[in-house]
Amino acid sequence: MTTPLDQLFPRPRQARVLAGDGPGPDPRLETRTDPALPAEGFRLTTGDGRVLLEHADARGLRYAGQALAQLRRSRDFATTAMEVEDAPDIAVRGVMLDISRDRVPTRRTLLRLLDVLELARVNTLELYTEHTFAHPGHEVVWQDASPLTAADIAWLDDECAARLIELVPNQNTLGHMERWLEHPAYASRAECVDGFDIHGEHRGPSTVAPTADNADFVNDVLAGVLPHFRSRRVNIGADEPWELGQGVSAEEVARRGSGPVYFDYVRRVVEHWTTRGYTVEFWADVFGEHPELMGTTPAGAVPVVWQYDGPQLTREVVAAASPALRAQWEEVGLDVDALTDGFRARAAVLSRAGEPFWVAPGTSTWQSFVGRLDNAVDNLVDAAEVAVESGAGGYLNTVWGDHGHFDPPSVTFGPLLLGGALSWGLEANRDLDLAAVLDQHLLLDPTGTTGRVLVAVGRAATALGTPVLNTSQLFTVLLRAGALVEGTWPSADGVEAADRLLADALEELDGADPACADGDVVLAELRQAIRFARFGAEVLRLGPGGLEELPAPRAAVLLRRLEDLLAEHRRTWLLRSRPGGLDDSCARLDRLRRLLTVRAAA
Repeated sequence: MTTPLDQLFPRPRQARVLAGDGPGPDPRLETRTDPALPAEGFRLTTGDGRVLLEHADARGLRYAGQALAQLRRSRDFATTAMEVEDAPDIAVRGVMLDISRDRVPTRRTLLRLLDVLELARVNTLELYTEHTFAHPGHEVVWQDASPLTAADIAWLDDECAARLIELVPNQNTLGHMERWLEHPAYASRAECVDGFDIHGEHRGPSTVAPTADNADFVNDVLAGVLPHFRSRRVNIGADEPWELGQGVSAEEVARRGSGPVYFDYVRRVVEHWTTRGYTVEFWADVFGEHPELMGTTPAGAVPVVWQYDGPQLTREVVAAASPALRAQWEEVGLDVDALTDGFRARAAVLSRAGEPFWVAPGTSTWQSFVGRLDNAVDNLVDAAEVAVESGAGGYLNTVWGDHGHFDPPSVTFGPLLLGGALSWGLEANRDLDLAAVLDQHLLLDPTGTTGRVLVAVGRAATALGTPVLNTSQLFTVLLRAGALVEGTWPSADGVEAADRLLADALEELDGADPACADGDVVLAELRQAIRFARFGAEVLRLGPGGLEELPAPRAAVLLRRLEDLLAEHRRTWLLRSRPGGLDDSCARLDRLRRLLTVRAAA
């Protein structure tokens, strides 16, 4: 038998139907502060002609009101006496959105994101920037990127504050600085001025040298950003300094080790802001690999442990890894075997040392077109388990946009809702029916189709049957123009299974009827994402080297399809995102376009 309590999202830790009369159609509303409740907690009681909302604080009152609104949707609300008591597992429940990999959201899109976050009781939003904030005095870096301006941040900060969501600046300050270093005015700050080699290709410089002068430089950049935010927190990134020790710092790293050299630089940036009253987050990928650094974290600094593949997928990939794939991991110093226990392994050094940390799983939507939902669920749950066990103070669900941010915002909706619910209450929400949550609470599709399709297509990567880390072959085969790493090519049966799943989902979408304000946009995005993923399946069907031997007529057909897909990519992009970065995104497939053009003319 269903009750109004079945309407609730996130699922509460305690909820029960009470004996006695319900609250009636027009109950008296009472609110009361209860200091005995945990922070952000609430107790909601209905019956005998009244509704009582007891709350710990302002957020607790807001979440109680949210739960009440959901209960009121039930026809049985007036006749059912109920009690709901709830409070979060993790204090900081955040989402980080990458806006530097080409896709910068419009204001309307940011408001829609706030709808998602508010529904999932997320209380922190970070917008990850490299070159997409209009940094004063650095116009050459952002002039073509359609960046967020100071006025945009002030507006968004106000919108977040109205929802009791903290908007936190997130500006990288060490690695991933290629959008700065490509300009002559900043080139001399690079660790390797002439660039570096990785994964068999040469790239331009991406890491600033870990010098005192560069630390002062990035602190000056941060000084142009932070005053536009209410928050007294900042994330300085400092992850993946690929070139560290290969250029300017080579001699010092050889003498002292990479860990101390890295952390001397990070500490200089961190302490500049902690001494000014900020809490400073930084990514812990390098930090967590150096036991000698434990206990040296400055007061007010927070290492954030990230892990973007769940333990189940990681174990499967490691078990089947080819020598070529292992060589690729070794090239970047990635010990994948050590990651088969997920967040527990990634945070092992910090845990043993008693070093406080936060966790940062991901939505697993980037480099996939349609998401990798099975991996996202495993990773999000694993992060929540480790966070709860360790008493971590923060859970930061991340949406990255690697290689052109081809996945549309709607593909992230499910993992964002799940991550928020898990960080709010792990045990109550670990087995959510995500499709139902999407349709009932966000997409408002009475047919139950849109949410079902979002969940289904997110499993296309699993259907391929050949697991890989941090990507789906449906995307990578297009990005790399048919050149996949040895041992990662799916079988013919796997390709057919994935394509059949995608084709069925595309057909089913014709019966969808989302009533949310952006319903038409969601459907357009989903159709485009599915068609792109199916194009990936078509190229996978050709097998290794198949594109290189493609007959001219077949190549011409594929080239026309690719051009049509890119034209639709441009159209759907502009439904939610600013134009800056769109050309860069499309250019990610230039290698494939050139190859098909050559084959079509052969």
